[in-house]
Amino acid sequence: MTDVRQIVFPHRCSADQDRARAAHHPIVIVGAGPVGLVAALDLARKGHRSVVIDKKSSLSDGSRAICWAKRSLEIMDRLGQGLGQALVDKGVTWKTGKVFFDEREIYRFDLLPEEGHRRPAFINLQQYYFEHCCIEAAAATGLIDLRWQEEVEGLGQTSDGTLLTIATPQGPYQLTADWVIAADGARSSVRRLMGLSFEGRVFDDQFLICDIKMRMERPVERWFWFDPPFNRGRSALLHAQADDVWRLDFQVGAEADRDDEVKPESVARRVRAMLGEEIEFAFEWISLYRFQSRRLERFRHGRVLFAGDAAHQMSPFGARGGNSGIQDADNLVWKLDLVLRGEAPDRLLDSYDQERRAAADENLLNTTRSTDFIAPRSAISRTFRDGALALAATEPFARRLVNSGRLSVAACYDGSALNGPDGFAPGEAVAVRPGAAALDAPIDGGWLLEQLGSGFVGLWLSHDGRMLEGLSGNGVALSPRLRIVNQAADVSRETFRCRARYGAEQASAFYLFRPDSHVAARWRHFSAPDVEAALDRATGRAS
Repeated sequence: MTDVRQIVFPHRCSADQDRARAAHHPIVIVGAGPVGLVAALDLARKGHRSVVIDKKSSLSDGSRAICWAKRSLEIMDRLGQGLGQALVDKGVTWKTGKVFFDEREIYRFDLLPEEGHRRPAFINLQQYYFEHCCIEAAAATGLIDLRWQEEVEGLGQTSDGTLLTIATPQGPYQLTADWVIAADGARSSVRRLMGLSFEGRVFDDQFLICDIKMRMERPVERWFWFDPPFNRGRSALLHAQADDVWRLDFQVGAEADRDDEVKPESVARRVRAMLGEEIEFAFEWISLYRFQSRRLERFRHGRVLFAGDAAHQMSPFGARGGNSGIQDADNLVWKLDLVLRGEAPDRLLDSYDQERRAAADENLLNTTRSTDFIAPRSAISRTFRDGALALAATEPFARRLVNSGRLSVAACYDGSALNGPDGFAPGEAVAVRPGAAALDAPIDGGWLLEQLGSGFVGLWLSHDGRMLEGLSGNGVALSPRLRIVNQAADVSRETFRCRARYGAEQASAFYLFRPDSHVAARWRHFSAPDVEAALDRATGRAS
């Protein structure tokens, strides 16, 4: 079997390079990492062509992002071609985490304790496999033009588009684009060319990551140590990956010598101290880094839209970086699709900036708190942390204080300008309120998220057996913008989980879902005019 890391993507001259004048493309995506590829696949799913430019000639080096959350897998399912299942099949499924203090396990947690979900809480899969899967899917669409070994070296914006100068091994060329999605990572050339900078923090502590290949009989779980004997005064983390590869993280301190720490013999001493002197292994990747907690002030700059690490950087504790980038693409593309089709005004894209900046702030807050707990900045902070860890072994309340990384969850767009009314009573504690992502559940022999698809969908959970069949109860036609999924009151025990998750055990409920399967509005009673108004609001048409 071919090792995907050995694949080389050659540069091929496009027809654009032979033109005397700049060629035009509606959409150019800069960056063929997970975020750029997901954006291109989602656009292709909606019928849009795109050009994807990347300066690299191979897949990402090392595992990099490895923890893909349930929400990301659900997004990949929506892209078709069996992408979600392919990632699950290749990855390592896990949901249990263990926390150690010194040599003791002080507690464990279950990230998905209830049944009735199609996708697991997390899979671990090296980023290069994720990219390879997406690249193969991109080729199958016939709508994605992947251009390797090309880099943006000049950029200028006009009132109706962007002029890009592209450097290639065969010389530069130019093209224009109506829209540019900048997904070119933490060292974004687009961000640099536009003179944009990050706001936020850079942490002093250094962390060493290594991937090792070895055979080891150990449960597929996340193991996190505070102050272990093999890394006194600091932390360590262990994760299983596909193909007998294991991710090891070591906190090494602010003063550690970078050149010495990344020497294979130095890293080998750390590995053997953690796993035993007799362990046999081979290195696949070694990296040393400082955490950053920063973002752009705005993610939209005219016709240029930033996503993923090009828009925000966060520490990896909690697996929020890659997963938040996938959610960026998911949020952006359905809005861009409607704008391109003339079905929504340009200002709808302002909501991408609003919603995903708020999501980035939530992720940055959580990852910053995690890093501050893992690497306390003062003696008082360390005393508090160690006290919380000691209590957590016997007192469940103290476990809420322990922070080894608040793991990635779907963003909830509370306060979004796109949210319509919440027709539920204030005391009804149902998680899927306006702004929240849909919760998957069994329904009619399948899964709810499969039925929602990728457009605007109304979910009618009938309590009295009345179905919505093209007309509302008062004879007003349902919007052609909306597809209806009916759920009758007479359901199987398994399907009842859907009604329970959406607060429809005792009364009917109507949910309006956006194309990214976030809730736009909900009511106890269906009203076509109310739904039309909510659709206008969710597409940026409301004044």
